[in-house]
Amino acid sequence: MLVYNSQTHRKEELRPLEEGHIRMYVCGPTVYDQIHIGNARTFLSFDVIRRYLTYKGYQVTFAQNLTDVDDKIINRANEEGRTAAQLAEEYSAAFITQMHRLNVQDPDMRPRATREIEAMQEMIEQLIASRHAYVAGNHDVYFSVRADADYGALSGRDLDQLRAGERVEVSDEKRDPFDFALWKAAKPGEPSWPSPWGDGRPGWHTECCAMIHHYLGTPIDIHGGGQDLIFPHHENETAQARCAWHTPLARTWMHAGMLRVDGEKMSKSLGNFYTLKEVLDKYPADAVRLLMLQTHYRSPLDFRFEFLNGMVGNVERLASCVKNLRWAAKNAPQDGSFDEADRTLAGAARDAQLEFTRQMDDDFNTAGALAAIFGLMNAANKYLAEGGQSLTTAATLRAADTIQELLGVLGIDISEAAAEDELPSELTLLARELTGFTGDDADAAAKVLLCARQEARANRDWSRADAIRDGISTLGLVVEDTAAGVRLRRNRKKA
Repeated sequence: MLVYNSQTHRKEELRPLEEGHIRMYVCGPTVYDQIHIGNARTFLSFDVIRRYLTYKGYQVTFAQNLTDVDDKIINRANEEGRTAAQLAEEYSAAFITQMHRLNVQDPDMRPRATREIEAMQEMIEQLIASRHAYVAGNHDVYFSVRADADYGALSGRDLDQLRAGERVEVSDEKRDPFDFALWKAAKPGEPSWPSPWGDGRPGWHTECCAMIHHYLGTPIDIHGGGQDLIFPHHENETAQARCAWHTPLARTWMHAGMLRVDGEKMSKSLGNFYTLKEVLDKYPADAVRLLMLQTHYRSPLDFRFEFLNGMVGNVERLASCVKNLRWAAKNAPQDGSFDEADRTLAGAARDAQLEFTRQMDDDFNTAGALAAIFGLMNAANKYLAEGGQSLTTAATLRAADTIQELLGVLGIDISEAAAEDELPSELTLLARELTGFTGDDADAAAKVLLCARQEARANRDWSRADAIRDGISTLGLVVEDTAAGVRLRRNRKKA
């Protein structure tokens, strides 16, 4: 399996530090507001990567933090007249809720910065002792970037060519403009904790590094996040690990591409800023996942609502195909022979699974993996349309199971949409009234009614055909002509 390493700028064979086990960390959100769809793209990408690694048989230990103390949280809390802790708790819960709605799996551990202060202070003490950090006159503690000979190894940045102030906090207390805060001295009204250097709180870059070391050990196999975190956040993380514990923070660095809306950078000033909650309130999660997975995780994603509308239809097509296959399998003759069409469909299912794996093994190419799934769907629809009464249970079930399984690896769950409608028991009464049916099984009654309607139409007995149709309609059902045959389903427009 090949994985692109942001640090080496090439695809590398995935070789876990411990055979069969992958330790993985992805930077979580700073919880001061609802997350936007750009954040969601990153978390979704690594959810799929984690799912696929598990599918391949790896044991994956996955950690993701919540940054619940930060300047943004403090400033927003002050604006709203409440405490930073209250704000952070609200939006931590909101983040987890939206992740569940998007079908993103919970991490194995979700450390919160405010609960890991001790681990951070221990790391800072080590950095001070090794002269990679210093206490400033205002009791801030700074990491000395010039004391780390390898600083810039991840991002490829040359400090001498960078301008102070570009994503770097400028302070007269620093020895170098690019030194970054490990510990910030307490200010009036801000949350703080006691420390050897005075009351204060951790710097943003301190948090992830210390929590990774505490929960996963260093180095880990994979560290992920958005491309916007490469510098300075991830550069600063790995510098701390290198200087504190004399080891790289991660063997492989992975970064998701940026999201644009209608071809433009997302911003509130342009009116194209959308939270994940706003999108999920209007669109099903599976459609959102399908749209985002159409683009490779490292590539820029152009988010358009017209594309999302199309994805809603594509999810429905996939679900309908699986539903038709399972219905056909249920109604196929039990003594049907396995003919050339069946072998072709079984081969298409096998090839789709192989191609899916081949694409995902190449740096998690979800676009290629989805193409394999849709190719199988097209082959299945052709099989259903041309098979007539010669369909077999084995071929249809193999295709249905494969589509559903591969979509599941991508976190797209169509099981509910593809489930066969449960027909109302009143259908037996209708069949008894119109056809003399004597059984008590709704599915059997449906078959009798459909046969009677077909016979009436063939005999041009329109009044009888209409009576059967109207009776079916009063029960909230419609007659559906599918590639696999005629059946009854619930009228979703009335549901």
